Amino acid sequence: MPDPIPRAQPPPIRTVRWWRWRRNPLRRPSDLLQAWIGLILAITVAITGPLAAWAVGSAVHGTLTATASEQARTGRHTTAELLSEAPGHPEPGSAEARETRYPVKVRYTAPEGTARTATTDVDPGLPAGHRVRVWTSAEGTLTKPPMPPEEIRNRVVGAGALTAITVLITGTLAYRLTARVLDQRRMRTWETEWQQTARRWTTSP
Repeated sequence: MPDPIPRAQPPPIRTVRWWRWRRNPLRRPSDLLQAWIGLILAITVAITGPLAAWAVGSAVHGTLTATASEQARTGRHTTAELLSEAPGHPEPGSAEARETRYPVKVRYTAPEGTARTATTDVDPGLPAGHRVRVWTSAEGTLTKPPMPPEEIRNRVVGAGALTAITVLITGTLAYRLTARVLDQRRMRTWETEWQQTARRWTTSP
């Protein structure tokens, strides 16, 4: 039995790049306007993104550095004694156990010399009476130690990257919103022109 004749396939559609910038009979003024808006937004994002990332990163770096310096100036390290045993980790010696901390009540001496109790996070499995290093504020309350330079740098990089991404997303959304508005305008224009053309086709001589 002979093979059936294959069905005819439509020719592949070729995508013409930069067609909005090329002169052709089908290009409308709104197409060229959309191309210019896209170009302006791309240049704006390319310039504004790095500048905004640098500005935000500099502001975050200045704030965090000043805060860390103030904490280092007014606070201090001291020794605290565990009042109870810290819970043991289910997998002692594992990487998760080395990163896990448990809240335990401790006793320490405030800057004015009085004994205080508070809760702080410690390594798992520490016995009662074990001594750990803690950081106290100027008021004598337990707090986190000043942020190290490495953590400050990581936060600055994260804030700058987030700012650059935000600028890129804003530019993309602005272009898509503009394209949608122009598409709706083109559809209304096409509908009006089609109604005028259809009236001439359907009207009897």
